[in-house]
Amino acid sequence: MRFKNKGRKIYKTKEKNYYGKTPAAKAFSVGLTVLLIGGIGFLGYSAAEPVINYTKKKGDNTISTLSTDSALTPASTPVEATGGNAELQVPLGREEYRAAAFTPVDLTSVETLKAALRRIPDSLDIEYVEVPLKVSGGELYYMSSVYYATQTGAIKNMISLKDIVDTIEGSGYKSAAMVSTFKDYILPIADRRSGYITAETDEQWIDNDYESGGKPWTSPFSQMAVDYNGEIVDEIASAGFDKIICTDMIFPDFRESDLEILPRDISAHDRYKALTAAANLYYDKALSHGSTMAVEIKASDILKGNKDVISEPLYLNVNSIILNIDIDEISYGVYTSSTVYEFKGTAAEKTKTMLSLVRNELKDYSNVTVRLSGVSVTPDELVKAKEVIGEFGFTSFVIG
Repeated sequence: MRFKNKGRKIYKTKEKNYYGKTPAAKAFSVGLTVLLIGGIGFLGYSAAEPVINYTKKKGDNTISTLSTDSALTPASTPVEATGGNAELQVPLGREEYRAAAFTPVDLTSVETLKAALRRIPDSLDIEYVEVPLKVSGGELYYMSSVYYATQTGAIKNMISLKDIVDTIEGSGYKSAAMVSTFKDYILPIADRRSGYITAETDEQWIDNDYESGGKPWTSPFSQMAVDYNGEIVDEIASAGFDKIICTDMIFPDFRESDLEILPRDISAHDRYKALTAAANLYYDKALSHGSTMAVEIKASDILKGNKDVISEPLYLNVNSIILNIDIDEISYGVYTSSTVYEFKGTAAEKTKTMLSLVRNELKDYSNVTVRLSGVSVTPDELVKAKEVIGEFGFTSFVIG
């Protein structure tokens, strides 16, 4: 069934103002949801047709693109973007975490890793170095011995975990590993059991048309996918990494038409349990080797409602959350089915606006770190943005 497009509201930012509904209206108390578990609203493009392998007929409509700003209906009520002294304060984290995040290029060899370590500014008092060992898409940037990693061609670098840990610790830092979990396109291509399968036709779901670059994702409902990530976490933690950071613990942005053809547990109100169960497994594996673990979630995903893994803190053993504000991403706006959030100004101003919108979603977690990322902004701009987070009660940060 198609719904008439009434246009999205536009949240604009200009100096300290943005327009639209108040952020408090968007923020739901996690504690209340334990008592009143409601249905989860799935965002995306509801008018688009579902996309599955081998079923796209000639002449079918492709996925519709987002409307341009000129076609949208602006919201009319201005709301002041408050600073950190407003009533919606998040608790200060018990754990102080100061980190610099590296890129896959920095893991090309021991020499490139050493060069990246030398570039860390002394003024930031960095304690941890985060390295991307498994990235969004499924590629691994270290020499893994996990079976499916070796069989699928996912391994892109031959640097060993021992060399990474020894090099980081030899430079006076602690090691942290970033592991992308369920935004993995490689594993489901190799074995469809790890991805999303349609309920009636038993076909593989992909996130777009093949012609538009559509890809399958791994699913937290697949034991194979959960175990694969678990083996990677276990391998990394046993190599001596101090912290494991699990990223991409999310569901794809399913359309309503996608949910109609996928198994019902994917649209169930308690689907978050699949993600929290996986996170708890990885947490146990990390702790068994003396490591700690954090879950990283993008601020843009919280705005879009794709926040299942942190929605019920009573089910999640992990209490360390890293909020990733990707300046590059939000500079183009964050689109939901009904709203366009616009972020204008400097990196610091964009950071302040985003924290005003999402901070209340994190109030039930005692250890919250803000990560500031983006390749189009300079390190100096990110450092200036870091100063903003203290206004909101955050003391832990990641740069990069």
